[in-house]
Amino acid sequence: MTTTTTYTARPITPRALRELRTTDDAGRRTDGFTDAEGGSPLRCCLRHSEPGERLALVSYAPLRRWASETGATPGAYDEQGPVFIHADACAGPAGDTLPFAGSHRTLRRYSAEGRILGGRLVEEPGAFQQALREAFDDPAVALVHVRAVEYGCFLYEVRRG
Repeated sequence: MTTTTTYTARPITPRALRELRTTDDAGRRTDGFTDAEGGSPLRCCLRHSEPGERLALVSYAPLRRWASETGATPGAYDEQGPVFIHADACAGPAGDTLPFAGSHRTLRRYSAEGRILGGRLVEEPGAFQQALREAFDDPAVALVHVRAVEYGCFLYEVRRG
């Protein structure tokens, strides 16, 4: 399911993607593979992969990357986890929708300093936009991470403004 919104889903930045396609955030060399089945959630273009596409599974540290742009210091909240990206450059997302909103999701809220402010489990597809509105109703929230519940994987971020 894809949801239209006033919020913008932010994929992994082009600069980070260039770096991740060589070495991931855990310091491992990136190796690509052909996705035989398709269906992997791609964090570069925010869609599911198609069978036959070349992908890479990399370790990504979203809060660390955000903190390096903003000067925040996430401390113990810095973490890294697996994400799928195209093995080669892609066109990025098409449109202004919130992807991956139809399944169980967790929305983690962070302050401008990089500290976690809480989260919310979103179980119903129709509750996704409301959960984002509630998150940003708190003026202390600067950033929301959208994550898959099953594996805890980072899907994308939504920033204030």
